Amino acid sequence: MKKIVFALLFISGFTFAQDMKVVNGNFDFLKTQKEVNIEFDYSNFTMMKENKTEKQYVEERTAELNEKHKGNGNIWQKKWNSSKELIWTPKFLELINVVLQKEKKDLNFQEGLTTPYTLIVKTTWIYPGWDAGIMKQPAKVSTNLKFVETANKSNVVLEITSEEAPGDQWGNNYSNESRIGEGYAKTAKSLAKMIAKKAYK
Repeated sequence: MKKIVFALLFISGFTFAQDMKVVNGNFDFLKTQKEVNIEFDYSNFTMMKENKTEKQYVEERTAELNEKHKGNGNIWQKKWNSSKELIWTPKFLELINVVLQKEKKDLNFQEGLTTPYTLIVKTTWIYPGWDAGIMKQPAKVSTNLKFVETANKSNVVLEITSEEAPGDQWGNNYSNESRIGEGYAKTAKSLAKMIAKKAYK
């Protein structure tokens, strides 16, 4: 009986499902593209069930860690501030391109390109999850994925919402920033599969 309860508790951390929906537009324009510019917008997202601002979350987390061990909060804050550039963005870029390549689609996403279309990945909500060894809960990442004309970004050709993409790894992962990065990887993987299926009909 104890083994069954433990198994259920362990599995419960993996029951979250990503919800990805097309808000407007279609994928037709991507069929003729070889490269798409990509931009990441982390400017205005909320966190946790309480929808805290990022600033509020970082201040509270920094104070909490400093209270436990002086200086650890300041160290964590540096890790957090660099995670967007060093973990989250690279994870998204790596996975979207790897999956498209596996699907044998000649399409590549990179930052800083001069191309007809740009994908804007705007983060809207993050839950960092937790890992307590035998029990854990994955991170969740919600984003708005907007394909626009590069020369006229007010012209949206395709918009997709991605809600609560789960972020986790096999084994233990005690880094909030790394778990969140896996949420971006999951988002990119799901988007690439959607593109492969719908843009090349």
